[in-house]
Amino acid sequence: MIPPSAEAPNPTRPHGWGTLLYVPLLYGAGWLFSRPLALVAPGWRSDQVDLAGLVVALLLLLVTLPVRLRRVWQEPQPWERLGVAVPPTVGLRSGVRGLLKALALLVLVAGALLLAGQAQWLGELHGALLLNGLLLLLGVGFAEELLFRGWLWGELDLQVGPQRALLLQAVIFALLHPWYRAPGLEAVGLLGGLVLLGLVLALQRRADGGSLWGAVGLHGGLVGGWFLVQKGLLQISPAAPAWWVGPGGADINPIGGLIGWIGLGALLWVRRRWWNGATGSP
Repeated sequence: MIPPSAEAPNPTRPHGWGTLLYVPLLYGAGWLFSRPLALVAPGWRSDQVDLAGLVVALLLLLVTLPVRLRRVWQEPQPWERLGVAVPPTVGLRSGVRGLLKALALLVLVAGALLLAGQAQWLGELHGALLLNGLLLLLGVGFAEELLFRGWLWGELDLQVGPQRALLLQAVIFALLHPWYRAPGLEAVGLLGGLVLLGLVLALQRRADGGSLWGAVGLHGGLVGGWFLVQKGLLQISPAAPAWWVGPGGADINPIGGLIGWIGLGALLWVRRRWWNGATGSP
């Protein structure tokens, strides 16, 4: 594993247009490759075809990413630079640390809702729910962290330096999520929560010495864990205010509410000594 970017051999500055177009081109290729599925499998819904396109785009990312790092970053060990190829003990330790932080945040949100009388405990979990939660943990956690805290943060680090890159990757991460679908101030709250989450995940990687697996565990644990909370463990009252629990109505996103902001802010405070540190930057 190669911790700070300053230790990478002869780093170069990626071209801005290459950074801007790389992922949209992969997404477009995935979309094109998935279109014939609508003809081959006419029973598939449009969202299933779109999901297949995302899977193809992820596969293309996995194939092309090491090539890009070797050619553009001049990085001979791309998977180590991205924090994916780490010693098993390091990966396991950082992954568990991330999962525990996700669990703490979920307990905070669920506990606040139960204490406020805005949720009722159901405790209903079954195999299908657990499998969906696990797939969300692994799929969303790994894909988004590889993309944002792996590739994007590294590209920005080479272009604008570590501190500005830390902030910029979080802003881009937030803007590329559908926060704008929430109404009015709820959209602002969700956007702010996404920025906080992007900062927390980046500082998690720094604290783990460059390993990406802590950020994967934290991010995936929040996504998969909240799915289990909302679909099986709790019945959240429709009367719970969005400013408190988060926007989304029937599909609440807790990082856009005050409870989520408090939890993410607490994690930022815990990780404050890593804010100015370079160790673990991509």
